[in-house]
Amino acid sequence: MTTGPSWLARWHTEADFLMRSVRRGLKGRDLSLIAAGLTFYAGISVVPLLLLALALTSLWTSPEAVRGHLAELGGVLPGELGAPDALARLAEAGTSLSPLGGVLALIPMTFYGEGLRRALLRFTSEQDTFTGARGRLAVVPLLLVTPVLLYPLLLVVPVLADLDRTGGFGAGVASVALGFYAVLFALVGPLVWGFRVVAPGMLPWRAVLIGAFFTAASLSGFLQGFTLFLALPLSLGAPFGGLEVIGGMVALGLWLFLLHLVVIAGWLFTQALDRRLALVD
Repeated sequence: MTTGPSWLARWHTEADFLMRSVRRGLKGRDLSLIAAGLTFYAGISVVPLLLLALALTSLWTSPEAVRGHLAELGGVLPGELGAPDALARLAEAGTSLSPLGGVLALIPMTFYGEGLRRALLRFTSEQDTFTGARGRLAVVPLLLVTPVLLYPLLLVVPVLADLDRTGGFGAGVASVALGFYAVLFALVGPLVWGFRVVAPGMLPWRAVLIGAFFTAASLSGFLQGFTLFLALPLSLGAPFGGLEVIGGMVALGLWLFLLHLVVIAGWLFTQALDRRLALVD
């Protein structure tokens, strides 16, 4: 009497199908160049996005609460690259943003939607029109829920600060785990919106939810790695004649590039998962 394939063999078969689908999606496309283009759009939009998110969160809570939580976060993060000082300046600018400043920040913030739609369009056969306008308009509704996503992250900061003061191996592991899951759940919603609404093609919800969760977990892990990278005793300005500011900017750009490689890989995984689910159905 023969039995069906084991669960291990079944998972191996499914993983092999998904990996082959991802490789087919990459065929003939310059992944690095596409990720670099998306990183350029992110470089334009990331600071305006953070300013608007902080401004809306301070309206929902209070400017003092937001500045206090970010000050605590600055104390937890390594001092390299000037992270604590940068957070303090960002908090001050975001919580005191004027209505006119908010409108002006909204314009560059939407560039990320355009970049994401253009990048993911390269991996589909969709015929798209008004790509830039569609991508930019699609990210605006997501801005309205940023306080719901950001404020729970800020509430985690005092716990991270307590763990940092406690010290020790156990506290370090708990801090990494807490940071990982907090960022993971904060990223799932935006990625679902990005893969379903901003990206072309309107993939089914089931594939998008699974793919977004997988991508969010991968991104959260990379962000934890970036935090560890900040703690390394490296002279980032050494390759640039001792100019630490230039070295810091290049390092941040490199990490943004790596994060967007993960985003694109997550999108390809989501497409492959959609094809596999369609075969099963």
